[in-house]
Amino acid sequence: MSTIAPSTRAAAFSETRNRIVSASYELFSQRSTRDVAMDEVVAVSGVAKATLYRHFATKDDLVLAFLERREEVWTLGVVEGGAMARADDPEGRLLAIFDVFDEWFQRDDYEACTFVNVLLEMGADHPLGRASAGYLSNIRGMVSRFAEDAGLRDPEEFAFSWHILMKGSIVQAAEGDRRAAVRAQTMGAALIESYRA
Repeated sequence: MSTIAPSTRAAAFSETRNRIVSASYELFSQRSTRDVAMDEVVAVSGVAKATLYRHFATKDDLVLAFLERREEVWTLGVVEGGAMARADDPEGRLLAIFDVFDEWFQRDDYEACTFVNVLLEMGADHPLGRASAGYLSNIRGMVSRFAEDAGLRDPEEFAFSWHILMKGSIVQAAEGDRRAAVRAQTMGAALIESYRA
């Protein structure tokens, strides 16, 4: 009979799971999901292969956990958190998204948008593609809330147009245009003006 308390076992299970997701984060952020082998995740995380598969029965399960972590770290932490820290007013927060992007685009390890990458890699009908589309929809939801707070008309429609600017600047930066966010921000100011009630 085990003398380890159930709460201790649960904490250890959670800690190991977190370690695996954290180890896979950089791998999946920088490379395509198909390009990352589970053996690499085992090597980087330092867990046994059986332990990895006890926590994630399939590679898709691990990628889904990574995408969830990516939303927490990137969408909520860096983009939304960064925009809110840079501006007090909703319109300013919308424009500040591109200030966050500008810093991101200058990094040597710029990795483009994980959600777009996985959606294009796996396709819209694949579970990972559907999950990625859902996370992209959440980004539009954030933009829509900022637009609504700013009193812009038709916030949801505005969010679709704004998201085109966001995704377009990400692709442009991947082409090597380090000023893509600055250009998008200028177009964003005009878009905001066109949606003022």
